[in-house]
Amino acid sequence: MIPCSVLDLAPITQGSDAAQSFRNSLDLAQHAERWGYQRYWLAEHHGMPGIASAATSILVGHVAGGTKKIRVGAGGIMLPNHSPLVIAEQFGTLASLYPGRIDLGLGRAPGSDQTTARAMRRNLNSDADEFPQDVMELMDYFAADSKNPVRAVPGQGLDVPVWILGSSTFGAQLAAALGLPYAFASHFAPQQMMQAIAIYRANFRPSARLAKPYVMLGFNIFAADTDEEAGFRASSWQQAFVNLRSGRPGRLPPPQHNYLAQVGPGERALLDSVLACAAVGSPETVRASLNAFVERTGADELMITSQVFEHSARLRSYEITAEILAESHLALA
Repeated sequence: MIPCSVLDLAPITQGSDAAQSFRNSLDLAQHAERWGYQRYWLAEHHGMPGIASAATSILVGHVAGGTKKIRVGAGGIMLPNHSPLVIAEQFGTLASLYPGRIDLGLGRAPGSDQTTARAMRRNLNSDADEFPQDVMELMDYFAADSKNPVRAVPGQGLDVPVWILGSSTFGAQLAAALGLPYAFASHFAPQQMMQAIAIYRANFRPSARLAKPYVMLGFNIFAADTDEEAGFRASSWQQAFVNLRSGRPGRLPPPQHNYLAQVGPGERALLDSVLACAAVGSPETVRASLNAFVERTGADELMITSQVFEHSARLRSYEITAEILAESHLALA
């Protein structure tokens, strides 16, 4: 029985704007809380026309303030873009406002293209290679007996769970060495998933934060009442992914009938790779895919994302998933 959570990429759909995206995020979080999801995470991206969660800590506060008990966090903060002290203060503030409900996932990618990444760097020498040191510095700011002469206020002495995020084996090695929970981005980069899980579990060192390995995996779900409708809804995400990888990022497009039949072999191969960690279909189809994925990976938790154009259809996808989980060997918290 494993818990399941929500990853919200705060999509900006064609014909809409960031303000509507934020309203949709809060509405989805409130529904997810009622349906029993464990946590609700938002991801830092910059310069992306179709993603509104650039100021991630602010949006985390917005969602936490509009819900009552669901855990809310960043999945994740791209730490090379920031001073560890500033992130400690931001999430110390969030943890003070919403005690026992805030998570902090950390990644080393810029969350943007290289031009935007250069604009985001906090100094000219900032480098993703400094990520392990930055993570340890950040965790020290939260420690009651911090060794740093600078204090994070608020932040010091607060219990803010820290996660390592990754889409390769690097994050798995770091999470294992530091004894932290590990979240793998299999919802968009599944190629090294099994290798990363194996490395993390084999090399995990127990810590004061975590006694044994804990793996959370990203998983795409496009659930609807029929396979045909689910395939139609999933085409928005498929179009957006192809556009992004082709250098044409944009707002989430409306769905298209028979989209997969219209793409070329290269685009289809790209989508087939990503679809290795996705369930698209009716409740029966999604249930079978979920069960097979958990059996194959041994995941401790699933982080479910659903990039659907119409907000009502997106809600329905998460509702169907919650119903499936409540009935099956999976479970919501």
